[in-house]
Amino acid sequence: MSAPERLAAIVTKHSRVVLVVLLLATAVVGAGATMVDDDSSLDQFETDSDEARALEDIEGNFTSEQQENTTSLQVITRTDEGGDGGENVLTKSSLISSLEFQQDVRANESINETLADDQPITGVENIIAISAIRSEEADALNETSARLERGLNETVAIQRQYEQLNATYDESDPEYETRAAELEAQLNATVENATAPLTDAQTAEYESAVQQARDIESQRYQLEQTTDDPNESSEYQELTEQLEGVYQAGTVGVLEEEYAALEGGADGENDSGDRPSLDEQIDALEELDDDEFSELVAETLSDGEGEDNPAISLMPTSYEPGSTEADARLTSITQSAGGDGMSEMGGVDDAVVDSQLEIRDMANEHEGDYLVFGSGLITDEIDRSMGDSLAIVGPLALLFVVVALLVAYRDLLDIVLGIVGIGAVLVWTFGFMGWAGIAFNQMFVAVPVLLIGLSIDYAIHVFMRHREQRETERSADADDHAGSVRGSMSVALAGVGVALVWVTATTVIGFLSNLVSPIGPIREFGIVSSVGIVAALIVFGALIPAAKVELDAFLEGRGLDRHKRAFGTGGGRFSEVLTLGSTAARKIPLIVLVLVLVLSVGGVYGATQVDTSFQEEDFLAEDPPAWTESLPGGMSPGEYQAKDDLDYVNQEFQRADSQAQLLVEGDVADPALLEQINATREEAASSDVAYELATGEADVQDPLSTMESVAAQNESFNESFTAADTDNDGVPDENVSALYDELFEVDEEAAGQVLHQTDDGEYNMTRLVIGTDGGATTSETTDEMRAIAESLEDGGDGDWTVTATGDPIVSYIVEQDLLDTVLESLLITLVAVFVFLTAAYWLTGNSATLGTVTLLPVAFSVSWILGTMYLLGMPFNVLTGMITSLTIGLGVAYSIHVSARYSLELERQGNVWSALRTTVTGTGGALLGSAATTVGGFGVLAFAILPALQQFGIITALTITYAFLASVVVLPTLLVLWTRYFGPDVSFDFDPTAEPTPASDGGAPADAATAEDTASEDGDDR
Repeated sequence: MSAPERLAAIVTKHSRVVLVVLLLATAVVGAGATMVDDDSSLDQFETDSDEARALEDIEGNFTSEQQENTTSLQVITRTDEGGDGGENVLTKSSLISSLEFQQDVRANESINETLADDQPITGVENIIAISAIRSEEADALNETSARLERGLNETVAIQRQYEQLNATYDESDPEYETRAAELEAQLNATVENATAPLTDAQTAEYESAVQQARDIESQRYQLEQTTDDPNESSEYQELTEQLEGVYQAGTVGVLEEEYAALEGGADGENDSGDRPSLDEQIDALEELDDDEFSELVAETLSDGEGEDNPAISLMPTSYEPGSTEADARLTSITQSAGGDGMSEMGGVDDAVVDSQLEIRDMANEHEGDYLVFGSGLITDEIDRSMGDSLAIVGPLALLFVVVALLVAYRDLLDIVLGIVGIGAVLVWTFGFMGWAGIAFNQMFVAVPVLLIGLSIDYAIHVFMRHREQRETERSADADDHAGSVRGSMSVALAGVGVALVWVTATTVIGFLSNLVSPIGPIREFGIVSSVGIVAALIVFGALIPAAKVELDAFLEGRGLDRHKRAFGTGGGRFSEVLTLGSTAARKIPLIVLVLVLVLSVGGVYGATQVDTSFQEEDFLAEDPPAWTESLPGGMSPGEYQAKDDLDYVNQEFQRADSQAQLLVEGDVADPALLEQINATREEAASSDVAYELATGEADVQDPLSTMESVAAQNESFNESFTAADTDNDGVPDENVSALYDELFEVDEEAAGQVLHQTDDGEYNMTRLVIGTDGGATTSETTDEMRAIAESLEDGGDGDWTVTATGDPIVSYIVEQDLLDTVLESLLITLVAVFVFLTAAYWLTGNSATLGTVTLLPVAFSVSWILGTMYLLGMPFNVLTGMITSLTIGLGVAYSIHVSARYSLELERQGNVWSALRTTVTGTGGALLGSAATTVGGFGVLAFAILPALQQFGIITALTITYAFLASVVVLPTLLVLWTRYFGPDVSFDFDPTAEPTPASDGGAPADAATAEDTASEDGDDR
C-alpha cells in the first residue's frame, strides 16, 4: 500500500479520533484569534533604505521637543456661495467665526488634552487679529516712549536752568533757594508724569537715566562756558554721544521687554511665551471699523515679506497677496501624535483619531463651510473602509459560495460541511496571526476571501472524487453502507490526495516567494496565506472527510441514500462545454498554440508598461455608490470624504506631509556650502514639483533663509550677518561657525530646524526643506530632488554628502521595492515550482518533462493577467503587486489537477482521447465548480469600499478565470503533444461511437472489495 493510501485509510478508519484531535487543535490555535491587533498605518510598508535612514536622522536631529511626536490637522475655511459661509473668507465676521470655533475646540476637554503644549492652533484669523493687537500695542508703546523722551528733554532743560541759576546767584541768596525749589519741584513733576505708566522697576531705571542726563548736561554746560567753540571739543562730543545713549536707555531701554513682546512669531507668541487670548483677539477685530479692518487684512497678507510672511503660507496658491477677498484659508492645529510619533498617514493613537473626528463634527455643525484634513481622519477612513469592505464582501462571498455549491453539490449536508470547513480554516489562520503577533492591515482583508476560494477548491475536488468513486462502487456491496462510504472516501483521498499536496506545495511556494520582499507586510501576507493554505489541506484533507464519512455512514445506516453524481460527469451541456479543450487538442492543436503564443507575447509587452503605485489614493475610499444605501444596517457603509478632501488640499494648499528634504552631512560650516545652498534653493524653486506659494515663490527652508529671516527681526544678528558677508552678495563667506553659534543664541528654535550641532560644538549636518506639489508623482519628485542633491554634492568636492529624502521619496522607494518584489517573486516562484514539479513527477514514475508541460499554461496566464492590468490601467500596489506569485500559486493548482488526472487515466485506459475526455469532464467539472466559487469569492471584492481591494478582487478573479481556461483549454493540447513525443506508448485512435469512459477508481487496488474491507474494519477502531 502506497503512502497516500495509508494516510487516506487512517483518516477514514480512525475518523472519530481524527475529528477529536483536529477539533481540539482548532480550538487551541483559534484561541490566538482574540489577540490579533490591527494596523492601517502606511509606515509599516517603509523599507530599510538610505533615504529612510536619512529621514530618521532628520526627525531625530532637527525636531524640537515641541515638534517631536506631533501631527498636524488642517482646518480649511471655504466660501459657500448661497450658504452660511458667504463668498469671502476674509470678512470680519468670517474671521471672528473661526476664532469662536477655536474657542469651542479649546473648551472641549477630550480634544484639548491632545493639543500640543506650544501654541497648538494658528490660522490666518489669529495672525490678523494679533496684528491688530500688536499694532495697537505698538502705538501705545510708541506714545509711552515719546512720553519718556519728552520727560528727558524737559529734564535736560531744567538742568540747564539749574546751571544758569548756579552761575547767576549765590547759594545763600534767598531767591536762589526759592528758584531752586521751583526747579526741583518742576523736575519731580516731570519725572512723575513721565513714569506714570511704568512699573516700579522701570521707574527706577528711568530715574537713573534722568540722573545721568542731568550729570552729563551739567558737564556740557560747564564746557560751553569755558570753551569758545564746544562743538569742536572732543570731550563735548563725547558727552553729547553719552547723552544720546542715556536717551536710548531711558526710552527704548526702559521699554525693552515691551518692544520684545511685539516681535512675536507666526503665532503671535513673544519671547516670554505670551500670546493674546482668543477673547482678546475677537475683541480686537470687533473694535476695528471697516476701513481699518480692510487696511489691516491687506497689510497682513501682503507680499512685502515674500516667503517669510507666515500668513501667506496659510493662503491657497490662487490667492492674490494683498487682496481683501479669498475663497479659502487655512488653520493649522498641532496635536501630540501619541505612540512612536507620526509619519505619513499613520502613527497616531486612538485619542488623536477620536479628537480629529470630533473636530470635524464640530466644524460641520459650526457656521461656515469647513474642510478638516488630517492623518487621524485618514486612519479612521482606512480602518472603516476595511471593516465596511469585509461587512459587504464577506456575506456576498459566502452567499455566492453557497449558491455555487448548491449548483455543484446539490446536497445540503455537503454544503454545510464545506462552510464549516471554511470556518475552521479561517480560525486556524487568524489564530496563527494572533500567536505570531502579526497585525491585521489593509492587505489581510483579502485573506478571508482567498482562503474561502482555496478551501472550496479543495472541498470540491475531494467531494467530487468521492462521488465518482461511489458511483463506480455502487454495485460492489450495496448493503455495506459504512464500508462503501469509507472505502470510497479512502480511495478518493488516495487518488486526489497527491494532487492536493502538490497543489498546496506549489501554492505555498508562490506565496512564500514574497519573503524576498523588503516590505514587511508583504512578507507577513505571504506567511499568513501559506499557513492558511496548509490549514486548508489539513481541514479538507482530514477533518471534513472524517466528518463526512461519519455523517454519511450514519445516515445511510438509517436508510438515506447518500449517492450523488459528480458535477460535470452526467453528460449534457456542461460536459460538452468541458470537452472543448480535448476537442481542440484533437482537431486544431496548432491553431491553439499560435493563438496562445500571440496573446502571451502581447501580454509580455503590456507587462513592461504596468506602473507601480504607493499613493495615499490607493487606500482612500470614494463615497460609496447609491446602491449601498439599501443594504441592511450591518452591511451599510459610512460616508467617505478624505479622498475628495485630499484632492482639494493638493490643488490649493501644501499638505503637511508633502515635503522633500535634502540632508547635508559633513563640514556644513564651510562658507562654500552656503554659496552652493544659495544656488541650490534657486534651482529647487524653479523645479516643476516645487510647491508655489501665493506670492509665486517656492517654499524652501534652509540655513541661509533662516539666517535671513532672523536677521530681519534681530538687529544684533543682522549686524553679524552683514559683517560675515564681505563681498555683499547676500551670502556669508567668513566666520560661518561663529555666525551659527550666534543664530542658536538668538533663536535656538529656528536654528535647530536647519542645523545640527554635536556635543563638542561642531556643525555636522544641515538640511533643506522643499515644499512639493501634492499633485506631483513620487517618481517626478524623486527624480527632481535627486538631481538637485547631486548638484549640491558635486559642488563640495567631497567635503559633504547630500541625500534626497522626505515622505514622497520614501514612498517612491516603496514603489520600487514593490516592483522588485513582483519581478523577484515571479522568477523565484517559476523556478521553484518548476523544480518541484519536475522532481515530483520524476519521483512518482512519470517523465520529468510533464512538470514543464504542467507549468507552461501558468506562465501563459501570468502574461495574460499582466497584459490585462496594462489594458485596465491598473498599477502594481501592495495588493496587486502579489498577483504574479498568486497567479502561479493558484494557476498551477488547476494544471496539476488536470495533469495528475490525465496521467492516471492514461495509465488506466491506454488511449489518449478517452483519458483526456474523462479528465476534462471529471476533474474539469470539479475545476469548473472550484473556479466558479473562487472567481465569485474574489469577484465580490469589486464591491469593496477600499479601492486597492477592489482592484485586487477584479484582477484575481480574472487570474482564476485565465488559470481555469489555460488548464482546460490550453493544457489538453500540450498534454497530447507531450504524450506523442515524451509520454508512454499509448493509443491515439479515436472512436467517435465509444461511450464515455466511467470515472477511474482513483488508484484503487485491483480488488476493490479488499480496499473497502481495509477501510471498514472493526468500527471500534474508527
